[in-house]
Amino acid sequence: MVDPGRNRPVNSTQRGANWPLDEGAPAIGEAPASGAVPLIPAGLDAVLVLLRHGQTQFIVENRFQGAMEAPLTALGERQATLAGRRLAAPAADPPIPVPDAPPFSIVHSQLGRARRSAELAAAQIELAGRPTPPLRSDAGFSEIAQGAWEGLTDKEITARFGDSLAGWRRWPTLHHAPGGESLDHVMVRVQASLAVVLADLKVGTEAGTHDRNQVLGYGDAAPDRRRWSLIVGHGGVFRVVACALLGLPLEHFWNFDFGLGAISVVEIRAGRAVFRALNLDSHLGAEAEAPAEESAKRSESGAL
Repeated sequence: MVDPGRNRPVNSTQRGANWPLDEGAPAIGEAPASGAVPLIPAGLDAVLVLLRHGQTQFIVENRFQGAMEAPLTALGERQATLAGRRLAAPAADPPIPVPDAPPFSIVHSQLGRARRSAELAAAQIELAGRPTPPLRSDAGFSEIAQGAWEGLTDKEITARFGDSLAGWRRWPTLHHAPGGESLDHVMVRVQASLAVVLADLKVGTEAGTHDRNQVLGYGDAAPDRRRWSLIVGHGGVFRVVACALLGLPLEHFWNFDFGLGAISVVEIRAGRAVFRALNLDSHLGAEAEAPAEESAKRSESGAL
């Protein structure tokens, strides 16, 4: 008896150049590539850099800050300064996956801690002899409002709003702070703000293609001339940004975390987002250890 499986090609190299696409698959060029989302302009080749603001006084006091103003501490200003210095020299050893060129745009949340962090980072890029564009404030990247929880400590919130806090930590799409924002609402404003940044990056550029190596180590050794934009914001809103760029449901909100003064890099390859780096913080040196521990504790508590 003949086993039909033995005569079946086991990989694409055995199929031959004229082997047909799987039944039901779209023809090349008829549909967006898998992993691409409508939010990102088709063919866009660019880089987004996400920088979370530095340490604030509220974080030191273990208070939920949300949309409240909370000034940077001296350490927070130092973190933002060091992040800017790193972005001014992305090719320095060890290199980071950011084009070795001035930023095309710098956008920050309207909250003071993000604005100040953006100013400090931009100043370092300027000091390195790289011109920076005017900073632009965008409320769409402001931190998620946490209503009645804002300004309170974890213990105070647990005592007064224990059930809603427990729900937020487990099912963030179903629970949020009384008087605060739902993740669905945040997603709407985040997508609108991202659309502006991405559209600006696309203007006047040639469309990229997926017909190139998609695996690190096989890429073109030519200089990276893509545009890149810096967004300075917050841990909570950046979780929504990640879901928006990757097309993930908001149930994955807690699957991401962003450290104080840390750099994360999203490469856009022909319209598809690829996370190249998450929480780069070697530029912070010994100063990174304590803030990293603080970030982990705040993530566990549900504080933003």
